Amino acid sequence: MSSSDVNHYCFAFYNLENLFDTKNDPVTLDDDFTEKSDRRWNEKRFRKKIKKLGSVIQQIGYADIGFPPIIVGVAEVENKYVLEELVNSKFLKEKNYGVVHYDSPDERGIDTGLLYRKEYVEILDSKTHTVHIQNEHGERDYTRDILAVHIAIENHEFYVLVNHWPSRRAGVEKTAPRRMAAAIKNLEVVEAIKAEDEDARFVIMGDFNDDPKSKSIQHITNTNFYNPMELLLTREEGSTNHKGAWNLFDQLLVSHEFMQQHGNRFRFEKAEIFNPEHLTEYEGRRKGNPFRTYLGAYYAGGFSDHFPIYGLFSMKN
Repeated sequence: MSSSDVNHYCFAFYNLENLFDTKNDPVTLDDDFTEKSDRRWNEKRFRKKIKKLGSVIQQIGYADIGFPPIIVGVAEVENKYVLEELVNSKFLKEKNYGVVHYDSPDERGIDTGLLYRKEYVEILDSKTHTVHIQNEHGERDYTRDILAVHIAIENHEFYVLVNHWPSRRAGVEKTAPRRMAAAIKNLEVVEAIKAEDEDARFVIMGDFNDDPKSKSIQHITNTNFYNPMELLLTREEGSTNHKGAWNLFDQLLVSHEFMQQHGNRFRFEKAEIFNPEHLTEYEGRRKGNPFRTYLGAYYAGGFSDHFPIYGLFSMKN
């Protein structure tokens, strides 16, 4: 995992593409993920997806540091049960991951969460922060909460904010104010914490449904945050693909405290998209795209419609 005087750690984020259980929840719009739906979501398919996602998570960053990620932010999970099944699945069980999860008010019942390796990560506190947005009729639009987790690694404390911002489904420009509201809320959370601890460090990660150059992301990076992923979005590469065009919705932002060179024992090193060939479509017009679980109602049997992303951090002893 490390040389004699430096430990290296991987922090990852992964949109798990509709990780639902098979039961119908009467208070959320989860009907597409039941056995009687057009998608015929059943226990066998659920177990297959769990196993495949676990195989991916244990590989993220491994080629860089020879060690699985110690923190994994996740999105599009229905409840704590699916995350507990994930961390207890074949490829993750021996890694001893814990789960931080709260139910969000999202209409579809999908939430954010955090997986952490209990051996290396101490959870000091966690809470959620609601993003208040409105739809085109002026009514409240229920979206995912921001999950804020206070963490210690080797007695170094910091905060991780896990996000899944409102989608672009109703149009990019029309929905942009909703994502800006989420960006503003993240900064409010940061400022409230810094009012108590001015030296606090932050990692803001998530599926932002916006690219690095979008106004919402720039609103954050114009403050005390650096986005190491700005140069990773190209015409040939991103974290998700829509109608042949790449986007880098999945990102990891770090506060400037992680960037200081001198006297900084806990330092950010680099960020990457985790997109090995076996996570991609092998052929056809979607060749190279993330190999997803569903294409509409058609069961493809893949991993997710997003690639994971990750950041590497170093810790001097």
